[in-house]
Amino acid sequence: MDFGLVLQTDPPASRVISLMKRAERNGFRYGWTFDSAVLWQEPFVIHSQILAHTSRLKVGPMVTNPGTRAWEVTASTFATLNDMFGNRTVCGIGRGDSAMRVAGRAPNTLARLSDAMKVIRALGRGEEADLGGTKIRFPWVGEGAQLPVWMAAYGPKALKMAGEEADGFILQLSDLYLTEYMVRTVKEAAVAAGRDPAEVTVCVAAPAYVTEDDSPAALAHAREQCRWFGGMVGNHVADLVARYGEHSGRVPAELTDYIRSRQGYDYSHHGRSDNPDTRFVPDEIVDRFCVIGPPEAHVEKLTALRALGVDQFAVYDMHDAQEATIDAYGTSVIPAVGA
Repeated sequence: MDFGLVLQTDPPASRVISLMKRAERNGFRYGWTFDSAVLWQEPFVIHSQILAHTSRLKVGPMVTNPGTRAWEVTASTFATLNDMFGNRTVCGIGRGDSAMRVAGRAPNTLARLSDAMKVIRALGRGEEADLGGTKIRFPWVGEGAQLPVWMAAYGPKALKMAGEEADGFILQLSDLYLTEYMVRTVKEAAVAAGRDPAEVTVCVAAPAYVTEDDSPAALAHAREQCRWFGGMVGNHVADLVARYGEHSGRVPAELTDYIRSRQGYDYSHHGRSDNPDTRFVPDEIVDRFCVIGPPEAHVEKLTALRALGVDQFAVYDMHDAQEATIDAYGTSVIPAVGA
């Protein structure tokens, strides 16, 4: 199992770069950042510096979207970084939640996302792409250029599309039941499309908080630091309920039940441990969606995720113990699970 670190690009950028360097020293192989131009600083500028200050770390957005940048600009950015640093980027992409809504626009349709993935991947690899009737190609992309495109998904149509089209599947929660269900759905879609399901890399991303012990006080503090995540996932779940209905059978009840008491969401607190809009998230959901507790609890849950076909666990490190979590993973978790 590979490991990634996920950060927001809050200023100063030097701290983001420092944490990514720390992650590489501790055995992490991927460095991810949010991509929401209004809420945080421009990630691709910071990606360039992360790549320059590390030697092996692969970087990418978790996730970009096809609505806030022209597709050829996104592809050119990735291709330039890969030319400079040697195929060390991954294009994580989704419909766009915060990035689009904060700018007053609805998230992109799956059809638009599908078209964008094809164009960005092709251009990033130096191939020709059809950009709305105009065929283009980057003449400066060298032989051997690569650009994996990993798609974030929750709903049934998105999961099917990830299996059919994406190089990787990003699932932003670590619940064992839901992971098994969604990974199976993606892999079955890949098989139905004539693909080798092993070609679809599976990345589970969720907050991780390492405690000294499993005392009630330690676990309670960890839950409060990670409760924001249930609120963030709740935005996507609310979209699914609006589209398919709460009891349609298209979305597991294990995913939808907890948002019944949700009362809106303020994106100015998005992804932050002090988010006041996530009080509705019960402790049970925090425990299921996140990874908290002493190191042995992390090893146990990640071993179970690996058995379900998860290739990478990406740590959302937005809480009050960023360095401690990175170091604890490097010392106790990655050696035990990553082997």
